Amino acid sequence: MERYFQKDIECAPREVIRDIQNKKLVEQVRHVWDHVPYYRALMEKKGVTPEDIRSIDDLYKLPFIAKADLRESYPYGLLGVPLRDCVRIHSTSGTTGKRVVAFYTKGDLDLWSDCCARAIAAAGGTEEDVCQISYGYGLFTGGMGLHGGSEKLGCLTIPTSSGNTERQIMFIQDLKTTILCCTPSYAAYLAETMKEMGLTPEDIPLKAGIFGAEAWTEEMRHSIEETLGIKAYDIYGLTELSGPGVAYECSAQDGMHINEDHFIAEIIDPKTGEVLPEGAEGELVFTSLDKKAFPLLRYRTRDICSLTRERCSCGRTFVRMQKPKGRTDDMLIIRGVNVFPSQIETVLMQLGYPANYQIVVDRVNNTDTFDVLVEMTPEMFTDDMVEVTRRRKELGDALKSMLGIRANIRLVAPKTITRSEGKAVRVIDRRKLNG
Repeated sequence: MERYFQKDIECAPREVIRDIQNKKLVEQVRHVWDHVPYYRALMEKKGVTPEDIRSIDDLYKLPFIAKADLRESYPYGLLGVPLRDCVRIHSTSGTTGKRVVAFYTKGDLDLWSDCCARAIAAAGGTEEDVCQISYGYGLFTGGMGLHGGSEKLGCLTIPTSSGNTERQIMFIQDLKTTILCCTPSYAAYLAETMKEMGLTPEDIPLKAGIFGAEAWTEEMRHSIEETLGIKAYDIYGLTELSGPGVAYECSAQDGMHINEDHFIAEIIDPKTGEVLPEGAEGELVFTSLDKKAFPLLRYRTRDICSLTRERCSCGRTFVRMQKPKGRTDDMLIIRGVNVFPSQIETVLMQLGYPANYQIVVDRVNNTDTFDVLVEMTPEMFTDDMVEVTRRRKELGDALKSMLGIRANIRLVAPKTITRSEGKAVRVIDRRKLNG
């Protein structure tokens, strides 16, 4: 049976959702115009005033905002309320330059918890469930976001945070955890560890997992589901907009429902900025409709995906976004070819390799080098060079077929590639490090 947290809005008629968006957009544009000088200057430069925005049909008139703007306006330049009205900040995990700092009022946090509660309910969660939050807590939004949603739904909430894998497994077993929330790479590591401990799906009380914060493939989903004996749900969010819960999967596992009473989604051509029709693949852009402390209009996410409003079997009427195939800023251009890490993961999982790999790109004599380190399972590991050569050729041919260019395959021993308790480091691009 499909579960909902706020069924009236999650399953509302499209015209009701549109009316909500129209009203909130007009109010939000006025709020931003009046209280965020940085964005007001962008509007003035484009010749737009709040009077020009009468409905969501006028959204295209507004200027875009991007991560560079957020860094430029650090720390208070995009604040939409007096600082005394803010009760919390979160920050992105960027490794270069100024971090993006997002602010929250009490009201913002309450709406964020609603969004995350909807996601947990869509994964089958109720007040009878035990929800283990194994995302990192702190400046990262993952832990606090799902924590708020879990408590709001009424689940017994276990704030384990990330790491300390033995303790994670102890709590899962002893407290009979039914819903696990963490990054997919950490879920895969937990699954691998439990399997090594001799635990079968029948020994594990989990029924569902809510995994996000990094890209993961359908093959990785199936592997986690099979090893843990659960149903694995995707969740989407950005610190800039609030955190996880901007969109979430239902039981159909056919795209993530966007919480359209709080966010408007668009798909644009990443080069021209032109809004693309429904079903077209392009860059995802979000407008936050009711976040007051850090209100973003037409924020360019850099995620590449598509939207659909086809009726979903779960009964929800929110538009669905397909799993992002990658990001415009994560996309590697190697010898002129666009390469997404998700494409490589798909090939590896199809050939039976674990989801532990690393892409290393460098430039030697003005030519790109492209190495893919692939970790073998204990069953695969061998010193038989004939078998190793066969495997390298098989993988190399499969990746060439998928990507259009050939990679240098380096098969490495089990557990050679460092496991991540947060976001997995999949790409090392030394071309950038070397300038």
